[in-house]
Amino acid sequence: MRHKPIKNKLFSENRKRLTTLLAPKSLAVINANDLLPVNADATLVMHPNSDLFFLSGIEQEESILLIFPDAAEEKNREILFLREPNEHLKIWEGYKHTKEDARKISGIKNVQWLSEFPVTFRSLMLESDAAYLNSNEYKRANVEMETRDVRFIRQCQQDYPLHDFRRLAPLLHQLRVTKTDLELELLKEAIDITTKGFNRMLRFVKPGVTEYEVEAELAKEYIKRRGKFAYPPIIAAGKNNCVLHYWQNDQPCKKGQLLLMDAASGYANYNADLTRTIPVSGRFSRRQKKVYNAVLRVLRASIAGATAGKLHRDWQKESQVHMNEELLKLGLLKPSQVKKQDPENPACRKYYMHGLGHPLGLDVHDVGDMNVPFAPGTVLTVEPGIYIPDEGFGVRLEDDIVVTENGPVNLMKKIPIEADEIESIMNR
Repeated sequence: MRHKPIKNKLFSENRKRLTTLLAPKSLAVINANDLLPVNADATLVMHPNSDLFFLSGIEQEESILLIFPDAAEEKNREILFLREPNEHLKIWEGYKHTKEDARKISGIKNVQWLSEFPVTFRSLMLESDAAYLNSNEYKRANVEMETRDVRFIRQCQQDYPLHDFRRLAPLLHQLRVTKTDLELELLKEAIDITTKGFNRMLRFVKPGVTEYEVEAELAKEYIKRRGKFAYPPIIAAGKNNCVLHYWQNDQPCKKGQLLLMDAASGYANYNADLTRTIPVSGRFSRRQKKVYNAVLRVLRASIAGATAGKLHRDWQKESQVHMNEELLKLGLLKPSQVKKQDPENPACRKYYMHGLGHPLGLDVHDVGDMNVPFAPGTVLTVEPGIYIPDEGFGVRLEDDIVVTENGPVNLMKKIPIEADEIESIMNR
């Protein structure tokens, strides 16, 4: 693991919170992610299962966590199963957790080798009345590859056809959408690393640098601080500003263009999500600054509007009302277009076609039921934008906030965002 050791209190408390949601005499099982194949005998770098990490801190392949709060024997109420280290693995793959390592990381006393899972699991299944099994239930997920969890579900249904199987994902979504203080500490570290990366960019960007050079500078800053890109970075100059998911990152940054950077760091599997749009030459044109400040006003109004008890869809609609007003001032919309708009497809969508924001945490697009009002502890991105292909540029600005009982708190308030401040730093 690249990050510093994490207090296992975080994971122990998360498990306790989950046990309060489980039905009596039921157990829950969470599997690690697969190592995904690429070509020949290659695999992608292991990406930890967010739910397994949330409950145990374990980031190692093939691991299994079993939770059974009402097990007859106390030792069976939390069990962690791991690959057993051996000399062959040590030579070819390196370090694997010992039982003592895993106890220290997770706070789980009963750690067993994976070979012991089948017998232990059968014994506890026959003792339980129900089993909670996990799967990817993110609404926009494109699930094409069969996961370890899916294979495990099928095996369980085959081996225990008369058992009561239940969905674990909704319970984990409920827990993960609101962040504890310990989680916020890790998220703030990711934001601090991101801040340093952006400040580095303000001194680096100038006409003639390429998008990939900007990406490389950010990577250097993030990695040396124990972070990494939270998602594939978007480094988009000129007309590329208007491509929402632009990942080519190979064009030169030219005088007079804007550079849109959607490229934040993650730390300890918790992710920041930052977007800034800056002038390549160090000065916005008059038109660019007008559009920039319009987006900034929508951003700030939307941050102020992210209050406890509000529904996500209402928050989105409020931002669209603000955006309509700004687009009218910019001459991009006419009053008649706003007056005749379809409420389900507001006029602003021609220039602001994406959502206002999403939950943030162990996944960049984090889990959580967006039909439930915002609760204190909910972390959200706020990312309005205006994209004008006919004028060859777009502007998106994005901050991360946490909803509290006393109003929203901007976790990125130290990252430069005022147009004048950005120009000042770039021209020092």
